[in-house]
Amino acid sequence: MPIRSRIPEPLRRIVPTRSWSYGRWTAPRRVLPSFLICGGHRCGTAGLHRMLAAHPLVLRAARRDGVSFFDTSYERGIDWYRGHFPRQRTARRLQRRHGGTASAFETSTYYLYHPYAALRIARDLPDVRLLVLVRDPVDRAWSHFRVERLAGHEPEPSFARALALESARLRGQEERLGVEAGYRSFAHQHHAYRQRGEYATYLDRLASQVGRERICLVEAERLWTTPAKVYGEVLDFLGLPRLDEEPWLPPPTQPPALVDGAPGAPSDGLPVEPPGARTRRELADHYAPHDAHLAAWLGRPPVWRSAVAEAFR
Repeated sequence: MPIRSRIPEPLRRIVPTRSWSYGRWTAPRRVLPSFLICGGHRCGTAGLHRMLAAHPLVLRAARRDGVSFFDTSYERGIDWYRGHFPRQRTARRLQRRHGGTASAFETSTYYLYHPYAALRIARDLPDVRLLVLVRDPVDRAWSHFRVERLAGHEPEPSFARALALESARLRGQEERLGVEAGYRSFAHQHHAYRQRGEYATYLDRLASQVGRERICLVEAERLWTTPAKVYGEVLDFLGLPRLDEEPWLPPPTQPPALVDGAPGAPSDGLPVEPPGARTRRELADHYAPHDAHLAAWLGRPPVWRSAVAEAFR
């Protein structure tokens, strides 16, 4: 029996709190992250996290699912945040063993979307580099909806209906996030299916705070199909050495349309109504100007735009 399963449930709830308290007490001797994966949601962030965490000069935060400091836990303070990262002596040991400079990081996909996360990141981590992943926004929205259904956060079984409800659900939420200390918006976190695919809007806000040169934009479709190439580009951006052998890199995957719960993926038995051609066409039309804006970031149209015309002929 695993050790954790033998720990009584009340004690299991206490242990993490004690652990973070210890981390806060030792905060001055701990590192802060030199880079963050800050989104987008359902865009392959978990895969990139695993790839980077396997690099011998990279240290990750203690929480695998993200610390969520700059969005929902900012009132806890920077020492609480620092307490989630390894000690400075651990970083020095890696540097002696492998040469180069050790880098710490974490992944919290809500950072890209929270209206005040960018300002907080710029203020508390003035030299941090940011990785942002994007994906065909139509597939992203559908994948997001499926995950919220699976988690029990979305009572509506119809994707089209959830999209129709989105504006009402989100009305006034960003304003409340700005004026109510410690306020958390369930709808803003979980039900922004259409809005979160408007990538360029969030990227512009991020760049206005941290600077465009500190943001690396990664298309998930390229990461899935040519992981070694994209991984090398990310390492170059982060100033991390490329290694002769990188056995943790995944092989190229199946086409993005069949990945991560997108339409055409094997069914997981969820009672959801898949999007019809009309819904997908309406979403593609909605995202057209946003994708055109994103092209200015990429220097070319996003990879998924080349397939849009064929898909809806």
